[in-house]
Amino acid sequence: MRLDDVGTPAAVIDHAAMMRNIARMQTRMDTLGVRLRPHVKTSKCIAVGTLQRDAGAPGITVSTLKEAEEFFSAGFDDILYAVGIAPQKLDRVLALRRAGCRLAVLVDSVAGADAVVARGRAEAHAFDVVIEIDTDGHRAGVDPESTTLIDIGRRLADGGATLQGVLAHAGSSYGLSTPEALAQIAEQERRRTVRAAERLRAAGLPCPQVSIGSTPTALSAQNLEGVTEVRAGVYVFFDLVMANVSVCRPDEIALSVLTTVIGHQVEKGWAIVDAGWMAMSRDRGTQSQAIDYGYGAVCDADGRLVDGWIMLGANQEHGILGRRADGAERAGEGEGDDDVARRFPIGTRLRILPNHACATAAQFSAYAVVDAAGDVQEWPRFNGW
Repeated sequence: MRLDDVGTPAAVIDHAAMMRNIARMQTRMDTLGVRLRPHVKTSKCIAVGTLQRDAGAPGITVSTLKEAEEFFSAGFDDILYAVGIAPQKLDRVLALRRAGCRLAVLVDSVAGADAVVARGRAEAHAFDVVIEIDTDGHRAGVDPESTTLIDIGRRLADGGATLQGVLAHAGSSYGLSTPEALAQIAEQERRRTVRAAERLRAAGLPCPQVSIGSTPTALSAQNLEGVTEVRAGVYVFFDLVMANVSVCRPDEIALSVLTTVIGHQVEKGWAIVDAGWMAMSRDRGTQSQAIDYGYGAVCDADGRLVDGWIMLGANQEHGILGRRADGAERAGEGEGDDDVARRFPIGTRLRILPNHACATAAQFSAYAVVDAAGDVQEWPRFNGW
Protein backbone atom coordinates (compact mmCIF):
# COMPACT_ATOMS: atom_id res chain seq x y z
CA MET A 1 0.00 0.00 0.00
CA ARG A 2 1.09 3.56 -0.72
CA LEU A 3 0.03 6.72 1.08
CA ASP A 4 -2.17 7.62 -1.91
CA ASP A 5 -4.20 4.50 -1.10
CA VAL A 6 -4.92 5.60 2.48
CA GLY A 7 -8.30 7.17 3.16
CA THR A 8 -8.51 10.46 5.02
CA PRO A 9 -8.32 11.52 7.73
CA ALA A 10 -5.63 9.10 8.89
CA ALA A 11 -2.89 9.07 11.52
CA VAL A 12 0.46 8.74 9.75
CA ILE A 13 3.77 7.72 11.32
CA ASP A 14 6.99 8.62 9.55
CA HIS A 15 8.89 5.43 10.39
CA ALA A 16 12.37 6.86 9.84
CA ALA A 17 11.68 9.91 12.03
CA MET A 18 10.24 7.72 14.78
CA MET A 19 13.28 5.44 14.75
CA ARG A 20 15.59 8.45 15.05
CA ASN A 21 13.55 9.68 18.02
CA ILE A 22 13.71 6.26 19.71
CA ALA A 23 17.47 6.03 19.18
CA ARG A 24 18.06 9.57 20.43
CA MET A 25 16.33 8.98 23.76
CA GLN A 26 17.75 5.51 24.32
CA THR A 27 21.29 6.68 23.57
CA ARG A 28 20.92 9.58 25.98
CA MET A 29 19.70 7.37 28.81
CA ASP A 30 22.46 4.83 28.14
CA THR A 31 25.02 7.65 28.30
CA LEU A 32 23.59 8.92 31.59
CA GLY A 33 23.63 5.41 33.02
CA VAL A 34 19.93 4.88 33.77
CA ARG A 35 17.18 2.59 32.55
CA LEU A 36 14.60 4.00 30.17
CA ARG A 37 11.00 3.05 30.90
CA PRO A 38 8.99 4.46 27.95
CA HIS A 39 5.48 5.71 28.58
CA VAL A 40 3.39 3.80 26.05
CA LYS A 41 0.32 6.03 26.53
CA THR A 42 1.57 8.11 23.60
CA SER A 43 1.31 5.37 20.99
CA LYS A 44 -0.92 2.73 22.65
CA CYS A 45 0.54 0.48 19.98
CA ILE A 46 2.27 -2.87 20.53
CA ALA A 47 4.46 -2.49 17.44
CA VAL A 48 5.78 0.88 18.61
CA GLY A 49 6.40 -0.43 22.14
CA THR A 50 8.28 -3.39 20.70
CA LEU A 51 10.62 -1.07 18.81
CA GLN A 52 11.33 0.83 22.04
CA ARG A 53 12.01 -2.43 23.88
CA ASP A 54 14.25 -3.69 21.08
CA ALA A 55 16.23 -0.44 21.31
CA GLY A 56 17.08 -1.21 24.94
CA ALA A 57 14.14 -0.26 27.19
CA PRO A 58 13.34 -3.31 29.37
CA GLY A 59 10.13 -2.06 31.01
CA ILE A 60 7.22 0.24 30.19
CA THR A 61 5.06 2.85 31.88
CA VAL A 62 1.29 2.88 31.41
CA SER A 63 -1.45 5.36 32.23
CA THR A 64 -4.38 2.92 32.09
CA LEU A 65 -4.95 -0.69 33.11
CA LYS A 66 -6.16 -1.31 29.56
CA GLU A 67 -2.63 -0.50 28.40
CA ALA A 68 -1.20 -2.86 31.02
CA GLU A 69 -3.51 -5.67 29.91
CA GLU A 70 -2.84 -5.19 26.20
CA PHE A 71 0.93 -4.96 26.57
CA PHE A 72 1.11 -7.86 29.02
CA SER A 73 -0.83 -10.01 26.53
CA ALA A 74 1.82 -9.08 23.98
CA GLY A 75 4.68 -10.26 26.22
CA PHE A 76 5.58 -7.15 28.23
CA ASP A 77 5.73 -8.08 31.92
CA ASP A 78 7.65 -5.23 33.63
CA ILE A 79 5.01 -2.54 33.91
CA LEU A 80 4.56 0.57 36.06
CA TYR A 81 1.03 1.99 36.32
CA ALA A 82 1.93 5.64 36.85
CA VAL A 83 -1.48 6.97 37.91
CA GLY A 84 -2.65 6.92 41.51
CA ILE A 85 -4.44 3.63 42.12
CA ALA A 86 -8.16 3.68 42.90
CA PRO A 87 -9.13 0.88 45.31
CA GLN A 88 -11.81 -0.32 42.88
CA LYS A 89 -9.12 -1.10 40.29
CA LEU A 90 -7.13 -3.47 42.49
CA ASP A 91 -9.12 -6.46 41.20
CA ARG A 92 -7.65 -5.95 37.73
CA VAL A 93 -4.19 -5.28 39.15
CA LEU A 94 -4.37 -8.51 41.14
CA ALA A 95 -5.49 -10.50 38.09
CA LEU A 96 -2.53 -9.22 36.09
CA ARG A 97 -0.06 -9.92 38.88
CA ARG A 98 -1.36 -13.44 39.46
CA ALA A 99 -0.99 -14.08 35.74
CA GLY A 100 2.72 -13.24 36.02
CA CYS A 101 2.80 -9.51 35.31
CA ARG A 102 5.23 -7.51 37.44
CA LEU A 103 2.83 -4.59 37.71
CA ALA A 104 3.60 -1.83 40.22
CA VAL A 105 0.99 0.66 41.40
CA LEU A 106 1.25 4.25 42.63
CA VAL A 107 0.05 6.00 45.81
CA ASP A 108 0.54 9.49 47.22
CA SER A 109 -1.53 9.38 50.41
CA VAL A 110 -1.88 7.41 53.61
CA ALA A 111 -5.45 6.55 52.60
CA GLY A 112 -4.24 5.17 49.29
CA ALA A 113 -1.56 3.11 51.01
CA ASP A 114 -4.08 1.77 53.52
CA ALA A 115 -6.41 0.66 50.70
CA VAL A 116 -3.62 -1.27 48.97
CA VAL A 117 -2.52 -2.85 52.25
CA ALA A 118 -6.06 -3.87 53.18
CA ARG A 119 -6.63 -5.52 49.83
CA GLY A 120 -3.28 -7.25 50.00
CA ARG A 121 -4.06 -8.71 53.40
CA ALA A 122 -7.48 -9.88 52.28
CA GLU A 123 -5.93 -11.64 49.27
CA ALA A 124 -2.70 -12.76 50.97
CA HIS A 125 -0.84 -10.85 48.27
CA ALA A 126 2.03 -8.35 48.47
CA PHE A 127 1.43 -5.58 45.92
CA ASP A 128 4.43 -3.71 44.49
CA VAL A 129 3.95 -0.02 45.29
CA VAL A 130 5.72 3.22 44.39
CA ILE A 131 5.21 6.54 46.19
CA GLU A 132 4.64 9.58 43.99
CA ILE A 133 6.70 12.67 44.85
CA ASP A 134 5.77 16.25 44.03
CA THR A 135 8.87 18.09 42.85
CA ASP A 136 7.32 21.15 41.19
CA GLY A 137 3.74 21.69 42.41
CA HIS A 138 2.44 20.65 39.01
CA ARG A 139 -0.01 17.91 39.87
CA ALA A 140 -0.06 15.00 42.32
CA GLY A 141 2.49 13.67 44.78
CA VAL A 142 3.93 14.01 48.29
CA ASP A 143 6.32 16.74 49.38
CA PRO A 144 9.74 15.08 49.69
CA GLU A 145 10.31 16.78 53.06
CA SER A 146 6.91 15.90 54.54
CA THR A 147 6.23 13.53 57.41
CA THR A 148 3.48 12.09 55.19
CA LEU A 149 6.16 10.50 52.99
CA ILE A 150 7.49 8.46 55.89
CA ASP A 151 3.98 7.65 57.12
CA ILE A 152 3.06 6.24 53.70
CA GLY A 153 6.26 4.22 53.53
CA ARG A 154 5.68 2.70 56.98
CA ARG A 155 2.05 1.83 56.23
CA LEU A 156 3.13 -0.02 53.12
CA ALA A 157 6.15 -1.80 54.55
CA ASP A 158 4.48 -2.72 57.86
CA GLY A 159 1.30 -3.78 56.07
CA GLY A 160 2.97 -6.35 53.89
CA ALA A 161 3.22 -4.46 50.61
CA THR A 162 6.52 -4.23 48.75
CA LEU A 163 7.76 -0.65 48.75
CA GLN A 164 9.62 -0.42 45.47
CA GLY A 165 10.61 3.23 45.54
CA VAL A 166 9.64 6.74 44.54
CA LEU A 167 8.49 8.40 41.34
CA ALA A 168 8.20 12.01 40.11
CA HIS A 169 7.07 13.82 36.99
CA ALA A 170 8.14 17.42 36.42
CA GLY A 171 5.17 18.37 34.27
CA SER A 172 5.89 22.06 34.69
CA SER A 173 8.75 21.55 32.22
CA TYR A 174 6.16 21.76 29.44
CA GLY A 175 5.84 25.47 30.14
CA LEU A 176 9.54 26.20 29.59
CA SER A 177 11.53 26.78 26.42
CA THR A 178 15.18 27.57 27.10
CA PRO A 179 17.99 25.07 27.68
CA GLU A 180 18.91 26.80 30.94
CA ALA A 181 15.38 26.64 32.38
CA LEU A 182 14.93 23.04 31.27
CA ALA A 183 18.23 21.97 32.78
CA GLN A 184 17.26 23.68 36.02
CA ILE A 185 13.86 21.95 36.31
CA ALA A 186 15.47 18.62 35.39
CA GLU A 187 17.97 19.01 38.22
CA GLN A 188 15.20 20.06 40.60
CA GLU A 189 13.25 16.94 39.67
CA ARG A 190 16.30 14.75 40.23
CA ARG A 191 17.40 16.39 43.47
CA ARG A 192 14.00 16.36 45.19
CA THR A 193 13.17 12.81 44.16
CA VAL A 194 16.55 11.55 45.33
CA ARG A 195 16.00 13.46 48.59
CA ALA A 196 12.72 11.58 49.12
CA ALA A 197 14.51 8.28 48.56
CA GLU A 198 17.23 9.24 51.04
CA ARG A 199 14.65 10.12 53.71
CA LEU A 200 12.87 6.79 53.30
CA ARG A 201 16.15 4.90 53.59
CA ALA A 202 17.19 6.95 56.63
CA ALA A 203 13.92 5.89 58.25
CA GLY A 204 14.85 2.26 57.73
CA LEU A 205 12.53 1.77 54.75
CA PRO A 206 13.48 0.19 51.40
CA CYS A 207 13.72 2.38 48.32
CA PRO A 208 15.53 0.54 45.53
CA GLN A 209 13.94 2.48 42.64
CA VAL A 210 14.14 6.21 41.98
CA SER A 211 12.08 7.01 38.89
CA ILE A 212 11.79 10.44 37.31
CA GLY A 213 10.89 11.78 33.95
CA SER A 214 9.20 13.72 31.23
CA THR A 215 10.40 14.16 27.68
CA PRO A 216 11.73 17.71 28.29
CA THR A 217 13.61 16.83 31.48
CA ALA A 218 14.91 13.53 30.09
CA LEU A 219 16.46 15.40 27.17
CA SER A 220 17.76 18.25 29.37
CA ALA A 221 19.18 16.51 32.44
CA GLN A 222 22.93 16.88 32.83
CA ASN A 223 23.33 14.63 35.86
CA LEU A 224 21.17 11.72 37.04
CA GLU A 225 23.11 10.70 40.13
CA GLY A 226 20.87 8.72 42.46
CA VAL A 227 18.27 8.02 39.76
CA THR A 228 17.66 4.45 38.59
CA GLU A 229 15.22 5.01 35.71
CA VAL A 230 13.68 7.70 33.54
CA ARG A 231 10.18 7.71 32.10
CA ALA A 232 9.30 9.60 28.92
CA GLY A 233 6.59 9.11 26.34
CA VAL A 234 5.90 11.75 23.71
CA TYR A 235 9.51 11.68 22.46
CA VAL A 236 8.63 8.68 20.29
CA PHE A 237 6.58 10.97 18.03
CA PHE A 238 7.23 14.50 19.37
CA ASP A 239 4.70 17.26 18.62
CA LEU A 240 4.35 21.02 18.26
CA VAL A 241 4.25 21.61 22.02
CA MET A 242 7.62 19.88 22.29
CA ALA A 243 8.91 21.97 19.37
CA ASN A 244 7.90 25.12 21.28
CA VAL A 245 9.56 23.73 24.41
CA SER A 246 12.68 23.50 22.20
CA VAL A 247 13.45 19.79 22.63
CA CYS A 248 12.75 18.99 18.98
CA ARG A 249 12.28 20.65 15.62
CA PRO A 250 8.99 20.49 13.70
CA ASP A 251 10.69 18.36 11.04
CA GLU A 252 11.47 15.75 13.73
CA ILE A 253 7.78 15.19 14.51
CA ALA A 254 6.95 11.64 13.41
CA LEU A 255 3.15 11.79 13.73
CA SER A 256 0.84 13.70 11.40
CA VAL A 257 -2.75 13.55 10.21
CA LEU A 258 -3.30 12.95 6.51
CA THR A 259 -6.20 15.03 5.21
CA THR A 260 -7.83 16.11 1.93
CA VAL A 261 -8.88 19.55 0.75
CA ILE A 262 -12.65 19.53 0.24
CA GLY A 263 -13.46 23.21 -0.27
CA HIS A 264 -12.46 26.87 -0.06
CA GLN A 265 -13.57 30.22 1.28
CA VAL A 266 -11.54 32.26 -1.20
CA GLU A 267 -12.50 35.67 0.17
CA LYS A 268 -11.25 34.59 3.59
CA GLY A 269 -8.16 32.83 2.30
CA TRP A 270 -9.29 29.48 3.71
CA ALA A 271 -8.92 25.91 2.53
CA ILE A 272 -11.37 23.45 4.09
CA VAL A 273 -10.15 19.91 4.83
CA ASP A 274 -11.79 16.71 6.04
CA ALA A 275 -9.86 16.59 9.33
CA GLY A 276 -11.61 18.50 12.10
CA TRP A 277 -11.25 18.21 15.86
CA MET A 278 -12.43 14.59 15.70
CA ALA A 279 -9.13 13.90 13.94
CA MET A 280 -6.80 16.48 15.50
CA SER A 281 -8.42 16.58 18.98
CA ARG A 282 -9.36 19.82 20.72
CA ASP A 283 -5.94 20.17 22.31
CA ARG A 284 -4.71 23.74 21.93
CA GLY A 285 -1.50 23.23 23.86
CA THR A 286 0.48 25.73 21.76
CA GLN A 287 -1.98 28.54 22.49
CA SER A 288 0.01 29.83 25.45
CA GLN A 289 3.41 29.21 23.86
CA ALA A 290 5.66 31.35 21.70
CA ILE A 291 4.10 30.06 18.45
CA ASP A 292 0.38 29.32 18.37
CA TYR A 293 -0.20 26.69 15.70
CA GLY A 294 -3.98 26.68 16.10
CA TYR A 295 -4.99 23.04 15.71
CA GLY A 296 -1.81 22.07 13.86
CA ALA A 297 0.85 23.01 11.32
CA VAL A 298 0.25 22.33 7.62
CA CYS A 299 2.63 20.12 5.61
CA ASP A 300 2.47 18.86 2.07
CA ALA A 301 1.70 15.21 1.36
CA ASP A 302 5.38 14.30 1.84
CA GLY A 303 5.51 15.90 5.28
CA ARG A 304 7.32 19.12 4.36
CA LEU A 305 6.08 22.22 6.21
CA VAL A 306 4.09 24.71 4.15
CA ASP A 307 5.54 27.88 5.60
CA GLY A 308 3.10 30.01 7.58
CA TRP A 309 0.06 27.75 7.09
CA ILE A 310 -1.79 26.33 10.07
CA MET A 311 -5.17 24.89 10.96
CA LEU A 312 -6.86 28.09 12.11
CA GLY A 313 -10.06 26.44 13.29
CA ALA A 314 -11.77 23.09 13.58
CA ASN A 315 -15.33 21.83 13.64
CA GLN A 316 -16.18 18.19 14.19
CA GLU A 317 -15.25 16.98 10.69
CA HIS A 318 -14.02 20.20 9.05
CA GLY A 319 -10.64 21.83 9.46
CA ILE A 320 -10.00 25.41 8.37
CA LEU A 321 -6.54 26.09 7.01
CA GLY A 322 -5.15 29.57 6.56
CA ARG A 323 -1.99 31.60 6.56
CA ARG A 324 -1.08 32.83 10.01
CA ALA A 325 -0.78 36.61 9.90
CA ASP A 326 2.67 37.97 10.72
CA GLY A 327 2.69 39.25 14.28
CA ALA A 328 -0.72 37.76 15.06
CA GLU A 329 -1.23 37.06 18.75
CA ARG A 330 -3.73 34.29 18.12
CA ALA A 331 -3.81 31.51 15.57
CA GLY A 332 -7.28 32.55 14.40
CA GLU A 333 -5.95 35.86 13.11
CA GLY A 334 -5.32 34.60 9.61
CA GLU A 335 -4.61 36.82 6.66
CA GLY A 336 -6.35 36.57 3.33
CA ASP A 337 -4.89 34.57 0.45
CA ASP A 338 -7.09 34.87 -2.62
CA ASP A 339 -4.80 32.37 -4.37
CA VAL A 340 -5.78 29.62 -1.94
CA ALA A 341 -7.82 27.62 -4.46
CA ARG A 342 -4.87 27.46 -6.84
CA ARG A 343 -2.42 26.71 -4.06
CA PHE A 344 -4.54 23.89 -2.59
CA PRO A 345 -6.96 22.58 -5.26
CA ILE A 346 -9.87 20.36 -4.30
CA GLY A 347 -8.52 16.86 -3.69
CA THR A 348 -5.07 18.03 -2.54
CA ARG A 349 -3.73 15.81 0.22
CA LEU A 350 -1.89 17.43 3.10
CA ARG A 351 -0.50 16.39 6.46
CA ILE A 352 -1.13 18.28 9.71
CA LEU A 353 1.37 18.14 12.57
CA PRO A 354 -0.40 17.87 15.94
CA ASN A 355 -0.14 20.07 19.02
CA HIS A 356 -0.25 17.07 21.33
CA ALA A 357 0.67 13.71 19.83
CA CYS A 358 -1.01 11.68 22.60
CA ALA A 359 -4.34 13.45 22.13
CA THR A 360 -4.30 13.30 18.33
CA ALA A 361 -3.28 9.64 18.22
CA ALA A 362 -6.17 8.85 20.56
CA GLN A 363 -8.63 9.79 17.82
CA PHE A 364 -7.61 6.81 15.68
CA SER A 365 -7.74 3.01 15.82
CA ALA A 366 -4.68 2.47 13.59
CA TYR A 367 -1.61 4.15 12.18
CA ALA A 368 -0.53 4.30 8.56
CA VAL A 369 3.23 3.76 8.92
CA VAL A 370 5.16 5.04 5.94
CA ASP A 371 8.78 4.05 5.30
CA ALA A 372 11.50 5.85 3.38
CA ALA A 373 10.46 4.12 0.15
CA GLY A 374 6.88 5.33 0.54
CA ASP A 375 5.43 1.92 1.36
CA VAL A 376 2.72 1.90 4.02
CA GLN A 377 1.79 -0.65 6.67
CA GLU A 378 -1.18 -0.47 9.02
CA TRP A 379 -0.36 -0.81 12.71
CA PRO A 380 -3.32 -1.17 15.10
CA ARG A 381 -3.63 0.90 18.26
CA PHE A 382 -6.18 0.78 21.06
CA ASN A 383 -8.06 3.10 23.38
CA GLY A 384 -9.94 2.59 26.62
CA TRP A 385 -9.24 2.39 30.32
